[in-house]
Amino acid sequence: MQRLVLLFLFSLPLWCDAQTDSLQAISEIEMFRQQLNEEYQNPKESPLGVEASKFKGHDFFPADLRYRIQARVIKLTNPEKFLMETTTTRRPEYQKEYKITFTLSDTLCELYIYRNIELSKKEGYENYLFLPFTDPTNGFESYGGGRYLDLRTPQGDSMIIDFNQSYNPYCAYSWKYSCPVPPKENALPVKVLAGIKGVEH
Repeated sequence: MQRLVLLFLFSLPLWCDAQTDSLQAISEIEMFRQQLNEEYQNPKESPLGVEASKFKGHDFFPADLRYRIQARVIKLTNPEKFLMETTTTRRPEYQKEYKITFTLSDTLCELYIYRNIELSKKEGYENYLFLPFTDPTNGFESYGGGRYLDLRTPQGDSMIIDFNQSYNPYCAYSWKYSCPVPPKENALPVKVLAGIKGVEH
């Protein structure tokens, strides 16, 4: 009996830590959604323009921590600068800096992470990274042009990628924007049923 009590007591903090981490992750997802909706309802920030006041909120997949994954980070030894394709003739300069690998739906996946050269020169954006991706939900459950994730420079050889915080490019809402097109190398082979869904017109 004493052994069982001790085992329970020593195991309890690990369980509590896992539960705390899950609650924190859900809280972060809810905060992301709230801030995104508030941004789109603000005429000064929204891509919807004068229609912003009528915006009722985005349609999201249910929060699912299976899509919050720990990815292995590989820093590229010779970061490649290139001109990112967009939905217009604009070609902003990006740098391919990291490759990440992870398992999603029992499938080994890899994606590349980019840095916007011009944006990184602005104060406060030095550590800003960009992860555009496509997956088989595009054009069905989600926007056809793919989705984005905002990241920060990783501090080690792993990082959290939370697809629950993926969002649509502005082009999903208005033709007047010029949005990066996710490179073909960032096409995931599995569905990402997390984050923001498609756009109803």
